[in-house]
Amino acid sequence: EVQLVESGGGLVQAGGSLRLSCAASGFTFDDYAIGWFRQAPGKEREGVSCISSSDGSTYYADSVKGRFTISSDNAKNTVYLQMNSLTPEDTAVYYCRLEDLLRHSTWWGQGTQVTVSS
Repeated sequence: EVQLVESGGGLVQAGGSLRLSCAASGFTFDDYAIGWFRQAPGKEREGVSCISSSDGSTYYADSVKGRFTISSDNAKNTVYLQMNSLTPEDTAVYYCRLEDLLRHSTWWGQGTQVTVSS
């Protein structure tokens, strides 16, 4: 059973930083993308950033480019999202998502709340 366990959310003042972690377990496929989505109150879930297992290529939403950095520790099957220069607009529940790129199956974590105060 695939499991994604997120941690690292919390309350931070504008301009501050947080680092999210997502530990993935229970999968054996090699070609996958893992990353982060977020959902703010009253808004649709949106993609924030992801990283490919095959070549380490990354994706960032325009709204976080230059402020967020995604990285992975393949030995630990863990992906990190370093979030700097946070603004109240970054307030959301952040979800980790794993996608099997061959079978197009996806799994979601339970979400972690990030709140940025002004």
